[in-house]
This record gives sequence, structure tokens and C-alpha cells, in this order.
Amino acid sequence: MHFRGLLFDLDGTLVNSLDFVEASWSAWAVRKGVSAQAVRHYLHGKPAVITLRHFMPEASDAVIEQEFLALEAYETSHVEGITPVPGAVAFLQSLNTLNVPWAIVTSGSLKVASARIHHAGLPFPDVLVTSEDITRGKPDPEPFLLGAQRLNIPASHCVALEDSHAGLLSAQAAQGVVVEVLTAQSATHDIDTFATIPHYQNLSVSHKGGAEFFLRIENGAGHDR
Repeated sequence: MHFRGLLFDLDGTLVNSLDFVEASWSAWAVRKGVSAQAVRHYLHGKPAVITLRHFMPEASDAVIEQEFLALEAYETSHVEGITPVPGAVAFLQSLNTLNVPWAIVTSGSLKVASARIHHAGLPFPDVLVTSEDITRGKPDPEPFLLGAQRLNIPASHCVALEDSHAGLLSAQAAQGVVVEVLTAQSATHDIDTFATIPHYQNLSVSHKGGAEFFLRIENGAGHDR
């Protein structure tokens, strides 16, 4: 597959953090008397403020902000057990070696994203789009469109790697080539994806020429995409 830039989600796509995220939000739901199952089903891929507003529709902006800051502080200071998806560190390092433009496009805040990137040992991206940068979160295409814009590459010339349903919809709406990263939370859907991968150990990138690169995905069946 030919491309000019790569756009990565963070949680579930580059770092194994979804179990922690679900536990954190489940504890919040119990404190608020909300269905933890409903919260877990809703939250993935969306900015925290959107989830808070969904389950606290009558709350004032000040209360939503207070709840968000408390969650952000907890998730920033609790990163133990968050690990990189297998092969992610080496793959990102190979992109830097080849000068491949890439960005992380996350629904998390800058503080939370930075803490998880550093703790997992990922190379820090030159372009990092977080919840503070957007007005419309995933599944709206704005996050991926902004990531591509900051790379100075049309989103249609980028490969977008995502795990959540909201994120896959966002990437598709931005007209990127969508690659799904499978997690324990992945669910059946009808979104058109170029490929699905369980990790980055079977991915490689080479320079095609000019600003073009070639992505090779060798799947478990023993053939390439």
C-alpha cells in the first residue's frame, strides 16, 4: 500500500491501556450511580468530556470541568501496567529512521496522552492531536483531518490506524486508508477497512520515492496486503 503519512490513535492502538481506562471509568460510574456497563460500552474513542456530558446531561459546565480534571489527574498519575502494543516501539522507530511523517491522534488530553506515551517508551511524535485541539471529537473526522493538516498531507494520502468504533468511523469519514488494530474490546462492525492487525510485528515500511512510502502488512495467513 502506498501512502505519504501515518495517523495513529493511542489507547488500544499503540498502548495497552483499555483495561485501565475501563476500570477507571467503571469506578467513576459506581460513584455516580450510573451503569458501569453502559459507560464502558459508550466511552471508547471519545473525549472524556463527551462521555461525562452524555451521562451527566443536567450537570453545569463547571461540574463537568471538575469531574474531568479529577479523572485527568488520576489517569495521568496512574500509568502502571500500561505497555506498548507488541512491535509498536520498533515500528515507530523505523518510521523516524526513514523520515516517515506520522502523528498520534487521540481523544485523550495532552497530560494523559503524554504520560502514557512516555511510560510505554514510545517515541514522542512531532505531531500530537489531543482533546484540547478539537471542537468535535471522534466519530467526527475533525481529529484525523487536523492530524493530516499538521503533517501537511491530505488525509486521503494517509493511513489511519484505529481500534475503537468511534475512531474507525472518524478515520473513514476523513477519507484515510483505515487499518484496524484488534483488541479484546473490538466488536463486529461493517466499516470498510483495508486490513486488520493484532500488533505491529508483521508491519514494515520502505521508501518508494519522493514523498511516497510503501506499507507492507503480512497477515497470519502468510500473505501480504
